[in-house]
Amino acid sequence: MQVAIINYEDPKASQEFIRSLKETGFAVLRNHPVSAELVSTVYARWQAFFEGSQKEQYLFSSEHQDGYFPFGTENAKGSDKKDLKEFYHYYLWGRVPPEVADDTRNLYSALDNLAAHLLEWIEDTLPDEVTNQFHEPLRNMIANSQRTLLRTIYYPALSGGEEPGAIRAAAHEDINLITLLIGATEAGLEVQDVRGKWHPVPCDPGMIAVNTGDMLQMATNGFLPSTTHRVVNPTGTESDRPRLSMPLFLHPRDDVRLSANTTARDYLDQRLREIGLK
Repeated sequence: MQVAIINYEDPKASQEFIRSLKETGFAVLRNHPVSAELVSTVYARWQAFFEGSQKEQYLFSSEHQDGYFPFGTENAKGSDKKDLKEFYHYYLWGRVPPEVADDTRNLYSALDNLAAHLLEWIEDTLPDEVTNQFHEPLRNMIANSQRTLLRTIYYPALSGGEEPGAIRAAAHEDINLITLLIGATEAGLEVQDVRGKWHPVPCDPGMIAVNTGDMLQMATNGFLPSTTHRVVNPTGTESDRPRLSMPLFLHPRDDVRLSANTTARDYLDQRLREIGLK
């Protein structure tokens, strides 16, 4: 299984992007327009937040899903072990610590704009027999959406006392349309092929990994797969270091029909219950 690394500025980038999504559920972008300096700044500010004493003031709302989610809050669908992570959900309308607010808002905007462009790549490149099944054009699905979120994830250094079998992020598929994952501060992301074998996903600093979520898989009737992935625990001296990552989850409006019988809101609520967040 080979996740393609695609030069965003290449004239054939959109075709290569779709090909990799179709074959692996993932694609990795380089030479994209999101500022590496901004990414570095946001990572540093959020690391200070997670390692500080004020985070409990922003404890998440189960109704609105914004704010700080403490360590051990989330489990993957079907898993009885909590992931070894804590995280923060940032929406444009939501709460945000003032010390990270401006930079985080700027990064959200840059990633959201890129995600919208990638969704246009997808729609413009998909075969007619797939797009004809949409209840509305993909680019319309995200218009005025209040659900797209930037999740900042902090995986603490391992203590050695973790529950046996627990890992940083157990095998799962994403809920949304597409995910944009900025290169994490440490390695660990892996994707599973159809034979059950795991492969590392290249996502060095300056790269953005993009993957299909379950909502897009449903909307395309399986043409674009939502591929299982995970974040494994580090070994050796790497286990002494925390890991940060920042995925942007691009979501449609609540009323968007993903299939004849399922709206985006129905599916989101179902999945949030399955992973322990609602």
